[in-house]
Amino acid sequence: MAATNKLQKNRTISQAPAKPVQAQTGIKQESPLYAEPIFQIGKLTVTNSLINSWIAVIIIVSAILVMSRKIKMVPRGLQNVFEILLEEALTLADSITGSRKKSEKFLPIVLTLFIFILINNWMGILPGVGTIGLVKAEGGSRVFVPFFRGGNADLNTTLSMALFTVIAAHLLGIVAVGVWQYFNKFINVKAFAEIPGKVAKDFTIILVNPIKAFVGLIELIGEIAKVISLSFRLFGNVFAGEVLLASMMAIFAYLLPLPFIFLEILVGLIQALIFAMLALVYMSIATEKEEH
Repeated sequence: MAATNKLQKNRTISQAPAKPVQAQTGIKQESPLYAEPIFQIGKLTVTNSLINSWIAVIIIVSAILVMSRKIKMVPRGLQNVFEILLEEALTLADSITGSRKKSEKFLPIVLTLFIFILINNWMGILPGVGTIGLVKAEGGSRVFVPFFRGGNADLNTTLSMALFTVIAAHLLGIVAVGVWQYFNKFINVKAFAEIPGKVAKDFTIILVNPIKAFVGLIELIGEIAKVISLSFRLFGNVFAGEVLLASMMAIFAYLLPLPFIFLEILVGLIQALIFAMLALVYMSIATEKEEH
């Protein structure tokens, strides 16, 4: 009887479903909103997203160095392709700026942003990104921290690019229209200064010019909104894609994630294009004079 009970007990254990890896090992694997630290260089904390961004920069710089050595006056092969792409990019920029001169001035900045964002987005779906890492002890539990994570899945990266874009647009605007005139776009001192001299000829200036000054303050709030919208739009889309892919792979690791990977390739391209086009729009608007 004891032998029979023991046999039934063993059979019950063998037929029980296997516990998840997390339950067996006690290791948590999450996708937190923040980038996770990997190591320190002095006071600088190097995160997994920062490592990906550095790799993206190395890829871009290496590609430029290699291609710059092979540029010829009469283009051939791959150089031909890149020159066609550059011409198409200039044509697209012309449709926004309305001026080839402005397009040639802004495109080096905008195109660099586009390439950096695109490489960062696509690197986030490469094999090993998010799956190769180390286990750290945090709060009494063991947490898996990947060595690599999409650079744009870190709000610090997207925020820094948004700040760079808006500040660059302001600097270009100051160069184009002058410090005083550009300053008056936001804090319209000139509108108040005109009131005493023109009030005798046109009484409505007392009402109109304060409204102009108020519109300038709204423009100032709009500049802050630009930084927020640029950074959160890119971060939100990339982070959401990262979580979606992780969820699909947890449900079924083979075949099911493939359509979502192709979707992320497309989303990565679209988000890079949107960021670049908005940067171009902001620069074009900043360099226009007030009456335009």
